[in-house]
Amino acid sequence: MTPAGSLLAAVGLRKAYGPTNALDGAEFSIHPGEVVAVMGPSGSGKSTLLHCLAGIVTPDAGSVTYAGRELSTMNDAGRSALRRSDFGFVFQFGQLVPELTCVENVALPLRLNGVKRKEAERTARTWMERLEVDDLGAKRPGEVSGGQGQRVAVARSLVTGPRVVFADEPTGALDSLNGERVMQLLTEAARSSSAAVVLVTHEARVAAYSDREIVVRDGKSRDMERVV
Repeated sequence: MTPAGSLLAAVGLRKAYGPTNALDGAEFSIHPGEVVAVMGPSGSGKSTLLHCLAGIVTPDAGSVTYAGRELSTMNDAGRSALRRSDFGFVFQFGQLVPELTCVENVALPLRLNGVKRKEAERTARTWMERLEVDDLGAKRPGEVSGGQGQRVAVARSLVTGPRVVFADEPTGALDSLNGERVMQLLTEAARSSSAAVVLVTHEARVAAYSDREIVVRDGKSRDMERVV
């Protein structure tokens, strides 16, 4: 049953790749402005859960509901549009476009949504300032440090004003000091705009920035607040 007031929820998710069950009845829910850490060892199914929640992967069974809409009933174009407008993404290695400058990278989601260049880059610079990388606008990703590049990636994930940010091991490629700063800035910026954050991690220090933890093991999930 979907918890009342949930922005994004999954019930009874099952997903198999050949003979391997990546998800075996997993459940999840998140409210607006909440940060939920999805934890578990490598191969536990946590990234598959994130991909199902984001509409990137269609589960074999179960449901994913976002803002009252069932993702499986939407066509590919509808889910893609959702990912461009309502969802933001931060990946372990940033995945910035190397040919673009940092400000062009941050502005890219807006440009893909049809926003004119000047307006898109003006909004991008506002977010880069909030993420403390406003001096890197003219540089390309290969010219900045890992921590700086990840902050640029966080700015890009927030530039469209998403309602949900999916962060998949966002500090996995950073040292502890840079990782801490990225998490501080990500969670502060998201909460200030009431965005929910789905945070996939295997690190307790990263999960400490969340409001709640869900542990995934062998494709099953446990909400740690509800474990007696």
